Amino acid sequence: MTAANDRHTPRAVRQVMPMALDVITEVAKQHGVCIQPIPLKRTDTHTGKTEIVNIPCGATLDSKCSPCATRAVQLRKAQCREGWHLEAEPIPERAEPTERQLWLIQERADAHVLRELAEETGGDVDVWDEVVTTLEDELAKSGVRGSVIPGEGKPRRSRSTRRRQDAPDLPKRQQENRTIGRTFTAPDGRIYRPSLFITLTCDSYGKVRPDGTPVDPASYDYVSAARDAIHFPKLVDRFVQNLRRVAGYDVQYFATVEPQRRLAPHLHMAVRGTMPRAEVKAVAAATYHQVWWPSCDVVRYEGEHLPVWAADEHATDCGAGQAGDYLDPETGEVLPTWEQALDQLDADEDAEPLHVVRLGSQVDVKGVLAGSPGADLGLRYLTKYLTKSLTDCHEPTTDAQRAHVERLMAVLRYEPCAPTCPNWLRYGVQPKGAKSGMRPGSCRSRAHKPEHLGYAGRRVLVSRKWSGKTLAEHKNDRRAWVLEQLGLSATDDETAPVDPHRYMWRVATPADRDVPPLAERLLKEIANRQRWRTALQQAQARADGQPIQDPSAMREVA
Repeated sequence: MTAANDRHTPRAVRQVMPMALDVITEVAKQHGVCIQPIPLKRTDTHTGKTEIVNIPCGATLDSKCSPCATRAVQLRKAQCREGWHLEAEPIPERAEPTERQLWLIQERADAHVLRELAEETGGDVDVWDEVVTTLEDELAKSGVRGSVIPGEGKPRRSRSTRRRQDAPDLPKRQQENRTIGRTFTAPDGRIYRPSLFITLTCDSYGKVRPDGTPVDPASYDYVSAARDAIHFPKLVDRFVQNLRRVAGYDVQYFATVEPQRRLAPHLHMAVRGTMPRAEVKAVAAATYHQVWWPSCDVVRYEGEHLPVWAADEHATDCGAGQAGDYLDPETGEVLPTWEQALDQLDADEDAEPLHVVRLGSQVDVKGVLAGSPGADLGLRYLTKYLTKSLTDCHEPTTDAQRAHVERLMAVLRYEPCAPTCPNWLRYGVQPKGAKSGMRPGSCRSRAHKPEHLGYAGRRVLVSRKWSGKTLAEHKNDRRAWVLEQLGLSATDDETAPVDPHRYMWRVATPADRDVPPLAERLLKEIANRQRWRTALQQAQARADGQPIQDPSAMREVA
């Protein structure tokens, strides 16, 4: 429609017409093109030529960029599928140490002893600290993983590992050095290697209706619900530790976290290998995590009556890394630091943990075989809500549901989420590493944001030996498959730079006038995607011995 015709179109008709950018964005979504590409400016150091390169934003949520979120889910599906039913160990045995690595460790041992001697005799410790740092760097460059002395210089608080009296004991089996499950032979000679699909929930906080809202909001335990959500990642770690202890081998898992309708965290877990359902449920019943933090049940400061910050030029009595202290606004008394509060907790023999996180009684355990409908169903469950935030998984549609979310967020606003959380000031304790400007109820952690519902951990939890590959390596595998179908090698790919030091990259800014508008960049990426898809379809047709269709006809089919 021309501009002249547009002027003669009634306003009501023009208002319902789609905008050009909206149409381009919709076409980009249909072709799997990122709708919020990040423009990078690439400069060739050999020729001085500069060009704008669009990089996908990499969003994992549909609300931000659905094409990138869909690609991320497909990548996670490939990662889960590849590691779930492995028949061989994914991690090769570690290499033997080299002569240089052995020599460096010997030098490191001498430096450690000489540093201790200098510390005892009042010698120059800084010199030996520099020597130790140099040796540690050389060890890392030589291919040695980890620190020589883990946690050196970092004191760690230790507590009794005795199990709680209200938790059942767990059996302990001799550990086998394997990550794959056992095989079972059927009477007809067929061999099976089953795996597990486990669903875990949190404990009950009160009766709820089918829509997830509490029957009696006044008696619903929102405090426990908030604390369980905050510490749920630690509880999952405990469950995996106990599961490995009972199973007798290094259990590997791929798990995802999503909320139930009552807004409590909910875990789906694919486990390689199998064990009796009764044992898995017994492990869940015996799993707990104790939160040894100072008490935060009594509010000491609120409203305008809040602790005041007093900077200390010498910082002699402040906590580690602090440049001052928070004081009582009336008495001027210094509030206990985080370490002092923990010291008081350690000194009390009758002290109880602030909170004990437990799993709920609803534990679902299913056996799964590779290639079965159950495996495909489990894969869909694992990735069903990955493109949505925790709030969007069950969007409130009624007043009761919205009120339920508001009550939970009201509790989470002032619930401490970490030792560094400013909310500790509300309960008379200085946060770890306290600094000026802290105020209860204004913590920026994800745990306090509505889209996270108290859970600030990762949505996807993958054990280290799941597939033997990182997520980036899985992504490279998919790219290598496309190049193979096209009959190209990695060096033939025009997007792969030959010399990593040849190009200089930086993010384009509004001051860069040579950056094309978003619509133009999207149109270019749509055309590239159509060209690549046509080339891939032609390559697949040649591999199958089928006649190659006209490119325009193939685009219509696609």
